[in-house]
Amino acid sequence: MQRLTRISRCLFVLLASCTCSRARSDPPATRLPGLPASATWDWNGVIGTGQSLAVGVQGGVVSVEPSYRNLKLDLGNRLSPAMDPSSRRLSLVALREPIRALTDGYPGPYPRNIYGETPHTAMASQITALALRDTAGQGDYVTVHSVVGESGQALKVIDKRAKPTYEGGQAYRASLFEVAAIARLAREAKRSFGVSAVVLTHGETDATSSDYAQGLLTLWRDYSADLPSITGQTAPIPLLVSQQASSPSEAGSVAASALQVLEAAAQEPRNILCTGPRYQYEYDDDAVHLRGVGYVRLGEKYGQAYYERVVRGREFRALSPLSVESQSGLVKVRFHVPVPPLAWDERLPAPHKSGVVAWREGRGFELSSGDRPVRIESVTIEGDSVIVRHAEPATSRLTVRYAATAMPEPRPGGTRRWGQLRDSDPFRGAQSRTPQPNYAVIFELPVP
Repeated sequence: MQRLTRISRCLFVLLASCTCSRARSDPPATRLPGLPASATWDWNGVIGTGQSLAVGVQGGVVSVEPSYRNLKLDLGNRLSPAMDPSSRRLSLVALREPIRALTDGYPGPYPRNIYGETPHTAMASQITALALRDTAGQGDYVTVHSVVGESGQALKVIDKRAKPTYEGGQAYRASLFEVAAIARLAREAKRSFGVSAVVLTHGETDATSSDYAQGLLTLWRDYSADLPSITGQTAPIPLLVSQQASSPSEAGSVAASALQVLEAAAQEPRNILCTGPRYQYEYDDDAVHLRGVGYVRLGEKYGQAYYERVVRGREFRALSPLSVESQSGLVKVRFHVPVPPLAWDERLPAPHKSGVVAWREGRGFELSSGDRPVRIESVTIEGDSVIVRHAEPATSRLTVRYAATAMPEPRPGGTRRWGQLRDSDPFRGAQSRTPQPNYAVIFELPVP
């Protein structure tokens, strides 16, 4: 009996020693006192996929400092698409830009897919900063980011059905590989791990696709089936999507893929989140790719949406239309306004000054009867609505759009599509320190 007591005492001392040592040197990664986290692990996986705006543009890397205690997978200097999640060359390292060694070739399949600053370091820093704010500095939130997008590729090249080659089609397979590798490393570190979101920065190549919404739904369903089979999680995995505003570039063309993001979100409102448009950010001279600060601000908006939906378990919905009605000489569009009141952003130039003359007074609103532009006389804000006044006969069948049609010239430092409507969200980016209100989404609605 005395011998058993001595053995038990020794075991207790040994276990206590191990536990205390781990607590001192390597505390649990995610601590959120007082926050109703709906899906929180020690390490929270975020998959970033898409095309060039998901993987950066050459030059302009700005987020070179580590992002709190957020992480990314280091491949051990491997530049081939060989994907073995059990490889001992793999490790988790501090998240910072660039995600991997930069490539200057095209196409850039994983893992040679990184061209510059991605939105992910800024996104991770934003999430952690919000957690620290809401817990008075006592909380922490760790995300682990996998960036697998491929520049210039359509949805069919980055989804599950893509045929992987050395020229491309590696994105979906790479995301499963990284999740499996991180799950193994988490087990070895005695950390819980799950994938909490997939972020899609895409749409330019599929700008005129008629089935883009269906492609988004399929991508979300595939990830929702395949990722839990690796991590064992039961929590849902939301898909965060922003709207592209660059393509097609021909004057008068409509960005169909941007419109279909809203269609997909309407079909899966709990699982597909439109985080808003991208027209408000700082673009390079090509009016397609962002400058470094543009990627940072996009990442901060992703971080805000993620924090609300995943960490706080609350609804995140962009500034978007709820209904449209018509009276003689006017169209009234009522909006979901995240933070009232609605306002015009006068820092952005008025759209269509060099485009459709009939829409010059629309501040981004567009009115058509069939293929014929209808002259907008004025637009005014009334509460949660915008009143579009026109002189079209009441018998006309009208369509109202917002920021959907390309102008002959992009705005300076911007894209060919934009508008001036925003809300009054006081949110400021943790890294950029710039205001980030919610801008109205690109949309198209028939007028009853």
